[in-house]
Amino acid sequence: MAALPEEPAEVVAVKQDPEAGTPPQPPAAPPAAAAAAAASVAPPVAAAEGEAAGSGGDAAPPKPAAPGPAASPTALDRQTLVAVLQFLRRSNLRESEEILRREARLLGDDLGAAALSPAGSGLPGGAGGDTDSAGSEALLSRVTASAAIAIGGSVSTVASSSSGVAAVAAVPTGKVGGGVVVEDQPDVSAVLSAYNQQGDPALYEEYYSGLKHFIECSLDCHRAELSQLFYPLFVHMYLELVYNQHESEAKSFFERFHGDQECYYQDDLRVLSSLTKKEHMKGNETMLDFRTSKFVLRISRDSYQLLKRHLQEKQNNQIWNIVQEHLYIDIFDGMPRSKQQIDAMVGSLAGEAKREANKAKVFFGLLKEPEFDVPLDDEDEEGENEEGKPKKKKPKKDSVGSKSKKQDPNAPPQNRIPLPELKDSDKLDKVMNMKEAARRVRLGPECLPSICFYTFLNAYQGLTAVDITDDSSMIVGGFADSTVRVWSVTPKKLRSVKTAADLSLIDKESDDVLERIMDEKTASELKILYGHSGPVYGTSFSPDRNYLLSCSEDGTVRLWSLQTFTCLVGYKGHNYPVWDTQFSPYGYYFVSGGHDRVARLWATDHYQPLRIFAGHLADVTCTRFHPNSNYIATGSADRTIRLWDVLNGNCVRIFTGHKGPIHSLAFSPNGRFLATGATDGRVLLWDIGHGLMVGELKGHTDTIYALRFSRDGEILASGSMDNTVRLWDAVKAFEDLETDDFTTATGHINLPENSQDLLLGTYMTKSTPVVHLHFTRRNLLLAAGAYSSQ
Repeated sequence: MAALPEEPAEVVAVKQDPEAGTPPQPPAAPPAAAAAAAASVAPPVAAAEGEAAGSGGDAAPPKPAAPGPAASPTALDRQTLVAVLQFLRRSNLRESEEILRREARLLGDDLGAAALSPAGSGLPGGAGGDTDSAGSEALLSRVTASAAIAIGGSVSTVASSSSGVAAVAAVPTGKVGGGVVVEDQPDVSAVLSAYNQQGDPALYEEYYSGLKHFIECSLDCHRAELSQLFYPLFVHMYLELVYNQHESEAKSFFERFHGDQECYYQDDLRVLSSLTKKEHMKGNETMLDFRTSKFVLRISRDSYQLLKRHLQEKQNNQIWNIVQEHLYIDIFDGMPRSKQQIDAMVGSLAGEAKREANKAKVFFGLLKEPEFDVPLDDEDEEGENEEGKPKKKKPKKDSVGSKSKKQDPNAPPQNRIPLPELKDSDKLDKVMNMKEAARRVRLGPECLPSICFYTFLNAYQGLTAVDITDDSSMIVGGFADSTVRVWSVTPKKLRSVKTAADLSLIDKESDDVLERIMDEKTASELKILYGHSGPVYGTSFSPDRNYLLSCSEDGTVRLWSLQTFTCLVGYKGHNYPVWDTQFSPYGYYFVSGGHDRVARLWATDHYQPLRIFAGHLADVTCTRFHPNSNYIATGSADRTIRLWDVLNGNCVRIFTGHKGPIHSLAFSPNGRFLATGATDGRVLLWDIGHGLMVGELKGHTDTIYALRFSRDGEILASGSMDNTVRLWDAVKAFEDLETDDFTTATGHINLPENSQDLLLGTYMTKSTPVVHLHFTRRNLLLAAGAYSSQ
């Protein structure tokens, strides 16, 4: 089977989603390590003074400027300003030019008065030729923050470029050292430099309180939308004060306004409050996230015009500069959204998702199942004959299997990605699956599932991960003592394959060869797997039950054989703890996500990842394959969920709305919907095709670690740290959805205020948080967790 083309680990930027913003940065390192990393990985975005590329395309190192009379700092600043104004005029950026001229108190006649000499311009070697153009480009590399803000589309957007392939240096020509392309990863000093030379620190509180008063006094229909500005403006104004060493003003500003922010930003504000000195900002993840990814606000055109008019009338350039430089305002035509509609969608680290991010076509349908006959055993024949309808099984099987033999119009092409061919053992397993499906209980509000709970007692230093095989024959636990423990939950004990010497004596042509190769002496209910050197945070059985994946704090993912109960491969790609790993529904491929903020796609026979999915701004905490294996969903501590295309590595969906880190994901059996759970105790439901939130399930009071749809998709089960399992009516939740063009375009979703009519049942444990849920092939619900004495 041909695998997806392999890609080395260094291509992180190439596989980034065009709409996803800048690639995530690794966690904070010690200052020396951070400096070394910045030097080796991320060249500064803006060229240093005297290093800007000239008008030619040569890659030769820049020569010192030709000797000449030294220009005074005032003269150089003036030359810089004039060069920027000339560039803005040539680019027809009249509005930015006027703003900059007013700030600098330059008259129109002054623009042409200053001449740019080669000696004073900082051009390499005093290069001649087009002095005006080349001088402007070179001087732009050391432009002040106010000038960079005015330029907007040419300089300031480099740090937040969303191309995903590469970023260019901060010169309009897009050339860096003769055309060398650098990765879009910001250098710390370049990121911080934008905070230089800001306004009067004493006026920051006045600016902010003035805008606050204006918004609170505006019409109700605009107030809810404009209130979204409070949090990003508060953060950037506070960071500007800290960076420019106005510590007392920063402290006063924080204490006065931090209480006005929404409650779901409290964790971020706690981190922000620890940044009280300029030195604290270097290498701080939260600060870099804010500086390198524009905060996205979705606002109606009427509300935006109201804001713009107010800031221009008040000549509040400080706030207007921040809006232009650090915020991305996604303007839509139509009625402003209500407070409820906005609250449902906001809360992530970088605001809402851009509408463009959710417009790509997604093939959410299921692949056509291979056709083969299902032989009936004696029990089946007898049962069918008693009813007198021997052929009734087939339509029942089709109706409950959720995998039709007809080609789904929303399904991807069968050969869109290479999938492993079915072996005879796989076909046999599918036959058994179909037989079990024929006896499956049809669930609904009047027929709820039975629940069997597996409680781990005396958990070895803490249970950190659980998984159950598809046929419900084995259960695995990952533990904080770095062990992986596998139990059989059927009378059939776990056995290892015989030694090579014993295997040579077996007749390989016999019908029961698979039974003969197993060593009865090794039979036991429990097998312990050693190999990791840190807590095991994720486990996943392969669909054929021959392999097991585990991931750990030690940065590795291990593949174990369930025939020999030994480690076959250790996959090393993550440099930090790996929080989750998951097998594809078809086997062969698997995904991992970790503290390094990226998810990686692997194939079992490749020691390097095939894809690297970069775009999250914080740890990737959970991963899940779509039922058709063409897409992967990832949940993150940045409070967003992303859907990635396995074929090309693009991010095709970004879902925002959770108010805390995501810890659980579940696709509906038909592939159309996604359920997500987080630390905010809410279950959110998403329509993948339209890229919309379609439901919100409230009831849990703590983090939701487990979500699972029943085999037919009628029931959604959720398990939480609040020691409960809750069952929800998924059919009712997804019926009569509003997915018209207007709703899709603007996000005017109308969620039911009360989700209690969707709640079918709540089941409490004595003192056991629920960490895993699993529906058997007959729709019995299995739950698991470790008993807590607290």
